[in-house]
Amino acid sequence: MSAKLYEVLLGFSNVYSGWILWNLFLAFIPLVLSFWLFRRKKISRSLVWWGLLIVFITFLPNAPYMLTDIIHLIRGTRDGLSIWVIALAIIPVHLAAMLGGFEAYVVSLINQGYYLKKQGVNRVVVWASEILTHAICAVGIYLGRFNRFNSWDFINEPGDIIRTTVRNLISKQPAVITLVTFVILIVLYWIMKQITLGLYLRYRYLRLGKDVLE
Repeated sequence: MSAKLYEVLLGFSNVYSGWILWNLFLAFIPLVLSFWLFRRKKISRSLVWWGLLIVFITFLPNAPYMLTDIIHLIRGTRDGLSIWVIALAIIPVHLAAMLGGFEAYVVSLINQGYYLKKQGVNRVVVWASEILTHAICAVGIYLGRFNRFNSWDFINEPGDIIRTTVRNLISKQPAVITLVTFVILIVLYWIMKQITLGLYLRYRYLRLGKDVLE
């Protein structure tokens, strides 16, 4: 094994550490729940359904939270590693993790919108639910990145989270960061939603044996 290849693999093993797997695991929890909550043929809104809905909302910010892991990417490029490690390990792994986490967020909201439409809700309400979800997740991302709260703290320390959230929203810097995050979520979600739905429609066309341009 060449020295450069060994260096790249070593850098990859260092980058592909527990935090990436853990963050992706947390990001995919709401994705899995969204299929169970919103995509089943027969859905009864039992106590279990409402309980899992609360879990879904609580864990959902973990998916777009992956975008903030860009700080690890920036740090990784400043650690004095060779250009090979940065180009073949640091950048691809971090970008893939961030994209995977955010795509989990996009699909989760698509499933949520699908369920609301099946309930006879009009498009405006579906759009409003997406905006509200972005707002909740923007707050959750700030709580996680800057206040270091976890999803389970909503159960263990709900009072502390409420007090911290109120303090953040009435403080200039946290409020501005949360607002910027909110806008970023709206823009990136809209872009990724179009791409995701476009790929899905193309897949459907291929299964039907049709050309997408027909």
